[in-house]
Amino acid sequence: MKTTHALTVLTALACLSFSTQAQENNLNKQYSACMDRSGGVTEDMIDCMTAEHQRQDGRLNKAYKALMDDLDAERKNQLKTAQRAWIKFRDANCDFYYDPDGGSMARVSANDCMISMTANRAHELENLRQ
Repeated sequence: MKTTHALTVLTALACLSFSTQAQENNLNKQYSACMDRSGGVTEDMIDCMTAEHQRQDGRLNKAYKALMDDLDAERKNQLKTAQRAWIKFRDANCDFYYDPDGGSMARVSANDCMISMTANRAHELENLRQ
């Protein structure tokens, strides 16, 4: 009984931290609302995260293409190299979060990593264009 209660409390705190993080990382308001509605149910949280990752990936691609349009050939090659290296880093970094012994929260952490890093990179590329 105590274990179940503790797990419920930890899951609720995780949901609150994801909502706070969403506001800090320029994530979509739909994501915060979805995570609040999830009630800490892992599958529902993953569904919210999958949708937000798709939104942030679209934002990243849009920012990348817009920045590429503004650059000369040499700078385009530099950005392409940097972006490929960043993708490898992001994927390796977030894969590490998915600890096979970490239970369902490891899956949530890995997805959160992907969303956060993608949103941060999109923001970075958007700022480079200004």
